[in-house]
Amino acid sequence: MASEALDLFVELAAIPSPSGEERAVADRVLAYLRDLGLEPDEDGTGPQVGSTMGNIYVALSPTVEGEALFFCAHLDTVPPVDATEPVVEDGIVRNAREAILGGDNKAAVVAMLEAVRRVLAEGRPHAGIELLFTSKEEVGLLGAYAFDHTRLLARTGYVYDQAAAPGEIILGAPSSNQIEITFHGRAAHAGMFPEEGRSAIAAAGRALAEMRLGRIDEETTANVGLIEGGTAANIVPEWCSLLAEARSHDEAKLADLVQSMQDALTFAAGVAECDVETKIRKTYRAYRFAESDLAVRLAATALERCGYPVTYALSGGAADANVFNERGLACVNLANGMTDIHTPDESISVADLDGMVELTLALLDAAAQPAG
Repeated sequence: MASEALDLFVELAAIPSPSGEERAVADRVLAYLRDLGLEPDEDGTGPQVGSTMGNIYVALSPTVEGEALFFCAHLDTVPPVDATEPVVEDGIVRNAREAILGGDNKAAVVAMLEAVRRVLAEGRPHAGIELLFTSKEEVGLLGAYAFDHTRLLARTGYVYDQAAAPGEIILGAPSSNQIEITFHGRAAHAGMFPEEGRSAIAAAGRALAEMRLGRIDEETTANVGLIEGGTAANIVPEWCSLLAEARSHDEAKLADLVQSMQDALTFAAGVAECDVETKIRKTYRAYRFAESDLAVRLAATALERCGYPVTYALSGGAADANVFNERGLACVNLANGMTDIHTPDESISVADLDGMVELTLALLDAAAQPAG
């Protein structure tokens, strides 16, 4: 089971790096790149996005003609509830503790780093390579949004941030709006003068009952993920806050869904004689590729060379690819074998760790056009 990719993954996975606290793993990535003789640069966006690291960027000059490629992976994970002790059982890497493994997205980090090490050690020709490691992806793609994308010379790039078997190419991802909601009622003693109160929590509950939530159709979803309010059990709650989101691959459907959610909030506030405030923020924008697009064709060619059956899918989630596509670059998300991400059952196979290194090399080969 020994492999360079496995050893590096075990090392990185054991370093905690929840969103905003990525410093330790960033330092390891910087040291790795410098040990390869490269000169990585860390930008100053850490304070801007509330992270202990800035985005890490490094470039390798082309050795042959062809299509330069950039690769992006994020260094943060969702919050771990326990330490990470990676163990390998029957060719599968898991956490020995009841917590995330961190394959999202450290498996991608490993593929990028190990592929570049191989390129340099083996003198493999390439048409230009850029690596980008971002912060705070899990909480809104914040590092990627803060990065100065004009630094990228390549116009075609890849992220490996889809929890599925290698071979799946993501042709599109949705737009998302985040909705911050606050109901304002009137406090009163719940036992002595309840009729004088106006329950903000009751208003929120009615609003939730009126909303369409979950899967709306094949392109659209909605969710209310956080709710809090009130001050004590014996006080009619004078406030209640909710955090909701709506996603769709279709901008018109997204707008209609958000409006229907606002209508439900307004109705519920009126019935409960409360006030309601809403703040709506576009968190990321949708994109869509055709199978004939260059970035997709290169991916399909590389996957076939590595022996993976090629499939195409749409994603219900976002990745740093959303940011780069919004800014006019062509960035495709490829599945990399992660399973049960964001859960204590998360795992990845050693074969997929090694396979994604080979896929990265195959992408570089497919993009290169040897001189002559």
